Amino acid sequence: MATVTVVIPTFNEVDNLPPITEALLALPLDGLCVLVVDDGSPDGTGKAADELAAAHPGRVGVVHRRVREGLGRAYVDGMETALAAGTDFVVQMDADFSHPVDAVPRLLDTALATGAACVIGSRYVPGGTLAAEWGLRRRALSRWANLYVRTILRVGLRDVTAGFKIWRAESLAALDLAAISSGGYSFQVEMHYRAVRAGMTIVEIPIHFSDRRAGSSKMSLRVQLESALMPWRLIFKR
Repeated sequence: MATVTVVIPTFNEVDNLPPITEALLALPLDGLCVLVVDDGSPDGTGKAADELAAAHPGRVGVVHRRVREGLGRAYVDGMETALAAGTDFVVQMDADFSHPVDAVPRLLDTALATGAACVIGSRYVPGGTLAAEWGLRRRALSRWANLYVRTILRVGLRDVTAGFKIWRAESLAALDLAAISSGGYSFQVEMHYRAVRAGMTIVEIPIHFSDRRAGSSKMSLRVQLESALMPWRLIFKR
């Protein structure tokens, strides 16, 4: 039985975290655990995470970070914690229900069947769909961002900015997480780029990407600028 750790970074997600954790634990995957990485949320998300861990000992864990350093650093901490615990697979997932909980078994099944280092839940392969709530401007911006990154980095992925995926533990370990430089959402791009450059196989499967259920987006202007500059930084580093 493969063990799977779902790493969920949180900042002010107190309304979303309990229901998404319960939904994940209800999946027919006996080896699934949830690891919450909270960046000192002032709304009580960290306390909610501790309560979930107490209610589900051995299946829910919490990493409390005192300083908010961004999505990328939170994922690195969570991934390193999961790898140290000996998990076989790590799932990256948002807390806001934009990523479909019921697709997690499909990610795992695809990884096991293909031997891929990473399986992405993709919005932009055939069969992938976006939330009806997304307007034309938001849809166009998302597609343009993917085209922009793909054109610069030539990674051959349809959804290179995707945040919903599963990694093999040995693949993550080989990527040298400590060397990841991205702090925000550009973390997704840097991880995909490093994996492709290392010769790892990445598979994309279609998902429906929903609008967030509660709370507000953390996509600030600073995060958008970092995301725009990151592909060039990766090229220059190479």
